[in-house]
Amino acid sequence: MIAIGCDHGGYKLKEEIKKYLEEKGIEYKDYGTNNEERTDYPIYASKVAKAVVDKECEKGILLCRSGHGMTVVANKFKGIRAATLDSEEIAKFAKSDDDINVITLGGDYLTINEAICIIRTWLGTEFKGGRYKERLDMIEKIENDNMK
Repeated sequence: MIAIGCDHGGYKLKEEIKKYLEEKGIEYKDYGTNNEERTDYPIYASKVAKAVVDKECEKGILLCRSGHGMTVVANKFKGIRAATLDSEEIAKFAKSDDDINVITLGGDYLTINEAICIIRTWLGTEFKGGRYKERLDMIEKIENDNMK
């Protein structure tokens, strides 16, 4: 299952992404927001990151105007590897090399088609493992040493 959340800046894009996920039979849980009224992105980034950390959901998708604020908040959670993605090529490497488990997308900078292509690539790419897993182990050690 995928956790999905947004602030007001990502709301329209989130609603279109939900339609795509439904068409593909991909289960998701919507963590809000549910309209375009001004709200604060840390609320929704926290909900989605916590759902992934607590294993309620396997992965997360966050949307705001740029994607960057959501990335900052999500990466405050131990075990989250979040990145703002802006192309299919970046999505491929984010998953294959870094096993990114939460993606963030900028509603002001991506069309619905671009966002769907990024999501499709991210979901369809396998993590390489091997030396890349060794690097994730290093990141986990850094988290354990610094996130108490």
